[in-house]
Amino acid sequence: MRQRGVSLVGLVFVGVVVAMLLVLAAKVVPTVTEYMAIQRAVNRAAQSGTTVTEIRNAFERAKTADYFEAVSGRDLEISKDGDKIVVEFAYDKEVHLFGPAYLLLKYRGRSQ
Repeated sequence: MRQRGVSLVGLVFVGVVVAMLLVLAAKVVPTVTEYMAIQRAVNRAAQSGTTVTEIRNAFERAKTADYFEAVSGRDLEISKDGDKIVVEFAYDKEVHLFGPAYLLLKYRGRSQ
């Protein structure tokens, strides 16, 4: 009679892979949350000002309220597209995995 199912070694292997994915997710999710906060701040800043200084100051106020550090007001690229003010940003985030291994995440966005 032939047995079917997962062996103990197979179960341990699957457990290790799942644990590694959970650790990776735990390290990446905060950077995604930070990106979303920056995107919201950029959208609010683009709508709240008409000059570059007003937009940068509005972004800095949102940065203080939302507690993110990856982008500052002077990192923003502010331009006009017709009548609309467009605010763009870009930054890289390194997530340490283990030993000398890092995961590089490149975030970019613009106001809507």
